Amino acid sequence: MSSIKKLAGQTFWYGLSSIAARFINYLLTPYLTYSTLISKANYGQMNAVYAAIPLFNTIFAYGMETAYFRFMRKDTDHDAVNNTATISLLVSSVLLSAVLWMNQSWLGKIATVSEYPELIKLAIIIIFLDALNTIPFARLRYEGRPRQFALIQIANILITLVFTVFFLSYCPAKAKSDPNSWAVLIYNPKTNPIVYVLLANAIASFFTLVFLAKRLFPKKWKFNFTLWKIMMGYALPILIAGMGGMINETFDRLMLGWWLPGTVEYADEQRGIYGACYKLSILITLFIQAFRMGAEPFFFKQAEGQNPQKVYARVTKFFVITVAVMFLFVTLFLPVWKYFIDPKYWEGLKVVPILLLANMCLGIYYNLSIWYKITNRTIAGATITLVGTAITILINFFFIPKYSYVASAWATFLCYFSMMLISYLWGQKEYHIPYAWKKLVAYLVISLLLFFLHNGITKMYSNTVFSITFAVALILAFLLFIIKIEKKEFAQLPYVGALVKRFL
Repeated sequence: MSSIKKLAGQTFWYGLSSIAARFINYLLTPYLTYSTLISKANYGQMNAVYAAIPLFNTIFAYGMETAYFRFMRKDTDHDAVNNTATISLLVSSVLLSAVLWMNQSWLGKIATVSEYPELIKLAIIIIFLDALNTIPFARLRYEGRPRQFALIQIANILITLVFTVFFLSYCPAKAKSDPNSWAVLIYNPKTNPIVYVLLANAIASFFTLVFLAKRLFPKKWKFNFTLWKIMMGYALPILIAGMGGMINETFDRLMLGWWLPGTVEYADEQRGIYGACYKLSILITLFIQAFRMGAEPFFFKQAEGQNPQKVYARVTKFFVITVAVMFLFVTLFLPVWKYFIDPKYWEGLKVVPILLLANMCLGIYYNLSIWYKITNRTIAGATITLVGTAITILINFFFIPKYSYVASAWATFLCYFSMMLISYLWGQKEYHIPYAWKKLVAYLVISLLLFFLHNGITKMYSNTVFSITFAVALILAFLLFIIKIEKKEFAQLPYVGALVKRFL
């Protein structure tokens, strides 16, 4: 249990940074959606650009981050791994950025924002800076410095927030009150307002690079080509899996622009609505991201100990319980959460439960995927992800023209559900882990039934106070049920164990 306590501690700090950073960033959602400067179409354009950036982030990192963790555990010459990975990413980031810069029109067509070249230029700058940050952040995680990691992540979002408000609120107000002020040199009302959002992001990414400067360059400019080839052999399947993962996660916003019938403005508005409602699934996404930050190096280190499969099974159990509670917390309190976005986006709220279920499946998949990373079968991860990618593309292609972003939400769920199921069945044959799968499936099904129960009754008795009160009662009942079933497990946890023994 001490190992799980350690993971919980690291996840707390990574979670603190992710939650604090995402929460601050989350404040931008009501700010941007309620802004009179930004239309639904503008918000859709922003979502399109931010859908393309992660795909290129994955290409620029090409699986080297995961390879770094893998070989820092395996290889005794840690300096060689550090130097080789750092030099590799520095050189490739410069070369790939140059290629993108010379092919801006191509990137504009992918993001369907060709008429706004400023957005493309800023996107390339952000991709370049984020690529340079990859290994420095990985080194912080491997060295077990989650607090420093958290502070830098939070600083990044704070800088983004401050400059976004500066560009979109202070400068317009200053320019309007004094047409001769310096603000008119920065803010142009004819410029797409999303340009200022990306500019704030680029400034924050630059400052992040400054904060990580000590870890940006290798200790010695000594490149081990033999080691690099081995690392690339491990990393390239991760790249394929990562690209497929990004397509599964973000490309639906691009595909809405490609395949929705009607005008370009209509497509932008539809993905603006979808992107705003996607933000409401943020809590589960936050936890998954925090968990991944702590779990990836943790899982590799556990592989060196005795009976790591038992630890993996326990971690998965606590993970499933947590996301099941989070699912209820978001869906049952949706009448409250919806006020984080402007009412003009509320027509898309019906996709929030679907997206939450999709992200639950994705999180469970991340737990299950440890089998192919530990056994060096990363090609299996690439295969599973490509299956999910095929599902995503096919469902979106055939159903977006008729069902718009609702098709995208269902495609996301079916993609992640399929990946989760395939990984479990395949993994149990290659690297058996004693998951309590019957119990975990029961927890997920019960949480889903409670959602339907709440949804059905509150439709008959349409009252916000009753809805919230009923939601609290259902969540408390679910928690008590889980604690009673898992009494022995919770009894082993500090503080929690004392309460369990006392009241149960």
